[in-house]
Amino acid sequence: MPLLLPVIYGSVRTGRQGIKLAEHLAAELRKRGHDAPLVDPLERRLPLLDRMYKEYKGDAPPALEELASLFKAADGFVIVSGEYNHSIPPALSNLLDHFLEEYFWRPSAIVSYSAGGFAGVRAAMQLRMMLGELGMPSIPSIFSVGRIGQAFDERGAPKDEGFAKRFDKFAREVEWYAEALKAKRADGVPY
Repeated sequence: MPLLLPVIYGSVRTGRQGIKLAEHLAAELRKRGHDAPLVDPLERRLPLLDRMYKEYKGDAPPALEELASLFKAADGFVIVSGEYNHSIPPALSNLLDHFLEEYFWRPSAIVSYSAGGFAGVRAAMQLRMMLGELGMPSIPSIFSVGRIGQAFDERGAPKDEGFAKRFDKFAREVEWYAEALKAKRADGVPY
């Protein structure tokens, strides 16, 4: 069943390497038959959080309206996060914090990366807590990529021969949770 799975990327830094990972994952999800738009904070240019989307009461900036519509329609989310000072990037936190109810009852899937060998797992642990609080609990698996600067070739293809197999397993888990929660939302939510 085709799913709407926005891929939310979290960095706005110059020379960012994780964008290759986010673009590749969005393309792979589309190959699986899903709608997987890439949500890039550098392109969206959201303001620093002053008011959440719901606090605008119908007068939100167009970028927030567009994202709110996308998130309300989503079946799940793939969150791609680097690790900054053992935590998540500020641009990702800012993007996520603009919304709340739009995420409810939809699973999230964490993809982490870093320049080093730990592959962003420290940020992933903090992100897992944040996503649960936002109402989009993360699936059990985390897809991690270390040494992100060397992980992709000049065409954007992963150099790791095991990448495709690892991602297939991860994607099947994302699909399972997204389909299950989509079916339950159709029956109604607890409140």
